[in-house]
Amino acid sequence: MHAESRQLVQQALRAPLAVASLRPAELDLLLRLLRRVRLLGFVAARLEGAGRLDDLADVAAMQLRSAMVVAEARARLARWELDRIARALGRDLPHPLIAMKGCAYLLAGLPNLAGRVFADVDLMMPRTDIAAVEQRLLASGWQGVEITPYDDRYYRVWAHELPPLSHPEREVEVDLHHNLLMSTARAKPDAALLLQAARPVPGTRYHVLAPADMCLHAMAHLFYGDMADSLRELVDIHVLLEHYGEHEPDFWVQFRERARQLDLSRVAFYGLRYSSQIMATRIPSSLMLQARRSAPPAPFLWLMDRLVPRALFPPHPGLRAPKLARLLMYMRSHWLRMPPLLLARHLLYKASRRHEPA
Repeated sequence: MHAESRQLVQQALRAPLAVASLRPAELDLLLRLLRRVRLLGFVAARLEGAGRLDDLADVAAMQLRSAMVVAEARARLARWELDRIARALGRDLPHPLIAMKGCAYLLAGLPNLAGRVFADVDLMMPRTDIAAVEQRLLASGWQGVEITPYDDRYYRVWAHELPPLSHPEREVEVDLHHNLLMSTARAKPDAALLLQAARPVPGTRYHVLAPADMCLHAMAHLFYGDMADSLRELVDIHVLLEHYGEHEPDFWVQFRERARQLDLSRVAFYGLRYSSQIMATRIPSSLMLQARRSAPPAPFLWLMDRLVPRALFPPHPGLRAPKLARLLMYMRSHWLRMPPLLLARHLLYKASRRHEPA
């Protein structure tokens, strides 16, 4: 049944218009699965754009329209938060602020914006600026989340971002980044290259990453994470690759070169492979062939081919989630982010915290 539910979701993402022809039981299951992985609005927006939303039963159409309303409301909140942040920071920062992930898609008007639910605001800046930005936001009413001294040190010494901030009136989380990955991670992308290539967004105070860098960031975020229920991130990768492949001159050449420059060739291989396999993304065969040079050894690739779909896709609601696959991907994500001694210390600390009395 897990395989059947994966096929149902995969077909809906590849060809959203086919949703209108599903049987009631299939449609009910699909809506539940899409809601779990935050892709209900994605499919709804594409049905609405094609004028097919009214072909569904009223109950299903109402759920899909509701998902679009929520997405639009969250987008308004994100725009307002970006406006408030720009106002609070003033105009004398030495470097521009770079919006990342969902806020970048919002500001740049990218096609994966439609139906996307925003969870937080992600910004990137040089590491030399990040303390000043944090202090200005704190002085303007934003507050840090309550965390332990160990977790605060984890963020400030090893992570690629500071502890989250949130304004008490709006409760939108703001994450301040200085790189794509932790400083202790296996891959070492050069943040200076990302900052130099960032593009301004007309009419705003913000920049966004260059097209190839934006795709590579989405891939790094997915394939350095545990991937549990992260199918939306693969959909982002698919949409970005197809959009920039069609509209950005020499995009595929830029993508290949930037993956090498940013030490993300293995991540790029995985991103291209699974976007192509799962989402049928149109990628030049020559690039796929070149990307294979960065593939892991055959046994590891065989294992990844079996684990990635099991982690990404939502489990059938009537069955238990594939715990072994998700546990292995969780272990892999930590192995990639930390060297062995630091990882052992971190896991021991987390295990001890888990057994502390509430």
